[in-house]
Amino acid sequence: MHRLSPIDAAFLRMESKRTPMHVGAMMTFKLPDDAPADFCQRLVQQMREQPFMPYPFSCRLARGRFGGYRPIWEDSEVDMEYHLRHSALPFPGGEKELGVLVARMHSHPLDLSRPLWECHVIEGLEGRRFALYFKAHHCAIDGVGAMRMVHNWLSKDPSDRRGVGPWTVLERKHAPQRTPSLRERVASPARAAAAQIRGLKELVSKLGAMVQGEDSSVRLALQVPRSLFNQRISQQRRLGTQILSLARLRGVAEAEGVTVNDVLLAIVGGVFRRYLLEQRALPERSLIASVPMGLARPDGNPGTAAAGFITPLGTDLDDPIERLRWIHRVTVRGKRDLSSMSSAAQSQFALLGIAPLLLGQVTGVLPKLPPLFNCVVSNVVLSKEPLYLMGAELEAMYPVSFLFDGYALNVTLVGYRDGVAVGFLGCRDAIPSLQKLAVYSSEALGELEAAAGLAPPAKKTARGRTRSRSSS
Repeated sequence: MHRLSPIDAAFLRMESKRTPMHVGAMMTFKLPDDAPADFCQRLVQQMREQPFMPYPFSCRLARGRFGGYRPIWEDSEVDMEYHLRHSALPFPGGEKELGVLVARMHSHPLDLSRPLWECHVIEGLEGRRFALYFKAHHCAIDGVGAMRMVHNWLSKDPSDRRGVGPWTVLERKHAPQRTPSLRERVASPARAAAAQIRGLKELVSKLGAMVQGEDSSVRLALQVPRSLFNQRISQQRRLGTQILSLARLRGVAEAEGVTVNDVLLAIVGGVFRRYLLEQRALPERSLIASVPMGLARPDGNPGTAAAGFITPLGTDLDDPIERLRWIHRVTVRGKRDLSSMSSAAQSQFALLGIAPLLLGQVTGVLPKLPPLFNCVVSNVVLSKEPLYLMGAELEAMYPVSFLFDGYALNVTLVGYRDGVAVGFLGCRDAIPSLQKLAVYSSEALGELEAAAGLAPPAKKTARGRTRSRSSS
């Protein structure tokens, strides 16, 4: 058995009906040329025949939601009829119908008395395609872990027709469990507490230097404006998706000497600026994003292994290149500050960031507090090679994340083959016309290319107040 880490336990305690804390993915597949009419039915049946899940998805929480400070995973029977479901889209089975269905599925919390995952095979997608939607609680897996698991589900061989699913990735080895001695039960939490104290001391010693300089992400966290995206949320969600060309993203990155992730953040900033101008709700100061950074997990345990740093999105800047360069300066500094810490200090830094969110959400006052950031923007990579499920080629994987109360929008990006899938998840009642964000992301990339001299200038869209920031 494995006890949840403090961060994972925090995600569990933030669970509520309006703020389910699960993460998900919507994957679309092309049927093989020789696929029979009942391909999806056969796929579901084949998946259900081998009900083995990688740890901890063959487990449930031993003490429920509030049973102890750090609940324990315990082995559980997995009811495959419940966890693996077969659905179909209404005609015409387009992207709109799929997005509406997945948004509705994602709005419902997981049953915390069962293993914390669900999988839905969805047939009837136009163009001889089907979809697979998977969700799992954030206390059990983070973005990097989810990408690793999905990669293991699928095959690189199009002729592999075994229908390998998550439940066949790893069969649990049921070794006889030894009852730990009293000394071991006392020593284990003592060692964990000592490591946390060492990490806290290191973090305190570094904070002084981390707040220095205009490019300090810690300092920027004190300058977050309240925005349309920072309000109380309802349970219902909307999903907007878009695919961006990786070659075009790399072209801008190489031309400006920045990373692809910087380019993606600048695109998000451009999207938000245009959208908020249209809504007459653009703050004077730049919107601020929390950017998770994956951390090493030497113990091999499941759960969350990430800490976030703060970066501006340059929504106060009209020039796309000036926006990109400012983002690059701050992200370089933020990554350097995080990388200079030990794993114990990184864990304490992550806890420091999540503590106000946890206390605010549990007490119900989070939407009333000054925002710590305006939204989360995360980026993970699935595979550079094509992947297959029972011979069906994976077309795209769209991320579907979670929302905090008072934080009505989340942006997650997944790199696969020659594209990056962008997923905008928003509160249905708080973010009007959310699909515009997905549409604008493609146009924001074109604006960056034009500003970098890689494409003809595009016709300007909405304009507003322009501020200048030195890049020296």
